[in-house]
Amino acid sequence: MSTVPLENKDLLPDVKDDATQGRPTMQKRVKQKLTSRRATAAAVIIAVLWTIPTFGLLISSFRPEDNIKGNGWWNVFSDRQFTLENYADVLSPGGSQSPNLLSYFVNSLAIVIPGTIFTLVLGSMAAYMFAWGRFRGKDSLFIFVFALQIVPLQMALIPLLQLFTKVLTIGDFQLLPSGTYAQLWVAHTIFGLPLAIFLLHNFIAEIPGEVIEAARVDGAGHSTIFWRIIIPLATPALASFGIFQFLWLWNDLLVALVFSGGGADVAPITQRLAELQGSRGGEWQRLTAGAFVSMIIPLAVFFGLQRYFVRGLLAGGLKG
Repeated sequence: MSTVPLENKDLLPDVKDDATQGRPTMQKRVKQKLTSRRATAAAVIIAVLWTIPTFGLLISSFRPEDNIKGNGWWNVFSDRQFTLENYADVLSPGGSQSPNLLSYFVNSLAIVIPGTIFTLVLGSMAAYMFAWGRFRGKDSLFIFVFALQIVPLQMALIPLLQLFTKVLTIGDFQLLPSGTYAQLWVAHTIFGLPLAIFLLHNFIAEIPGEVIEAARVDGAGHSTIFWRIIIPLATPALASFGIFQFLWLWNDLLVALVFSGGGADVAPITQRLAELQGSRGGEWQRLTAGAFVSMIIPLAVFFGLQRYFVRGLLAGGLKG
């Protein structure tokens, strides 16, 4: 097999990258595939399939009880009967033991907002130290934190509840009293930290090292670097995970039932929705109305932070 001498470089083919040969870069090729007619048609079909059940629930929330139990929502075009009594029922007080849905709204906000903030702050701090900190056993500890994601949440509920009620109790004094928001805040923060640390670490680790080194040369410590450099640059990632955490906490029922004590004072809106279906699950008209009332806050949060959410998803993607 003959070879070409290295000194005869003019005999070798001129290998150029995609940009110099006039071909689109990888990022442009991916963008073209995602914006093609087939991709657009597939996206429209998926959107329609996801929207039809939601549209059916919306129609059902405005139908009378007899109507909704007598035929399907798709018959609304031939049997146009609508009412606002379903929304009036879920928003009106139901007695001292069952307040109206708006009071559960306040409880959910009191649970979700601190739970999301605590997870973001502690998760971003830990992610920064794993990415740019220097301490022994950093890699092993990060692998351990990452492995915590595979532990089923249900397995940790009883041990954590025992920790709150027995270990963190001094005499008759409980550091985290049962039936309060404190237990829910701590529980949601603990369950959300492994994923928060993992996702935020991947973003923070991609920040150019020259920026961190320049700040250290100027005499900045970890606190200054974290609050003045990391947080502003990681805002898209923080907003993206914040949306996920907020929606997860807002839709949570299991953790709330275990740590809220079942009382109406701190119970979230998901618990009230479970009560609306009745003892035999026959209150379908109230359940659908309550479900759409509970969707107001998540939709407002998602659309309000949508631009940060998209930037966070695209950060660290393909490069040309």
